[in-house]
Amino acid sequence: MEITPTRSALLESRDERKVMAEGYRFLDEKRLLLAAEIVKLAARYQQLEQVFLAQQRQSVTSLEQAVARHGFHGVQLLPAHDRNGAQLQRSERLFFGVPLVEEVTLQLGEEQATPAPVRPSPEARSCRQSFTQLLLLTAELAALSGNLQRLLAEYQRTERRARALEDVILPELDGAIHEMDLRLEEMEQEEAIRVRLGGSR
Repeated sequence: MEITPTRSALLESRDERKVMAEGYRFLDEKRLLLAAEIVKLAARYQQLEQVFLAQQRQSVTSLEQAVARHGFHGVQLLPAHDRNGAQLQRSERLFFGVPLVEEVTLQLGEEQATPAPVRPSPEARSCRQSFTQLLLLTAELAALSGNLQRLLAEYQRTERRARALEDVILPELDGAIHEMDLRLEEMEQEEAIRVRLGGSR
């Protein structure tokens, strides 16, 4: 850093160093909080994933039972929800400027009428309920996955900025301040010598 060694330049460099140090402390605290939030949400994701896998196994079992009762063709004729009427509702919050989905709910459309409805059965109702629950869990997992990806991206940006301050900018400022201190001290000593020599003539 090419800076002319003057008292005002030294004071400016020290002020700049103070601001950069405060920025580094903020980024350091931010990345710690981001990491803690990532760990918390990752644990929640793992828990929900286990619930999803258990529900998936249950859905497969209920489908097998419905097929055994109605046959493949009969299961295909069971009334389905209107996909065009489905709505995904969510609420969000900001975490250090990162939008996070707080809650997500999936509202399904009305059941579509079928030309030849199959006689309802406990197996058919169980199959419907099981796959509906699986679909709701899928929406929650997708929201959590998106939260984790956005938090990770913000953590990586914060980490890069913090490391740039810690490893590059702050050491350069420290070196410049130290060099200016030495140069000013040398200049003051040279000036004192000149004054002493001039006064002895």
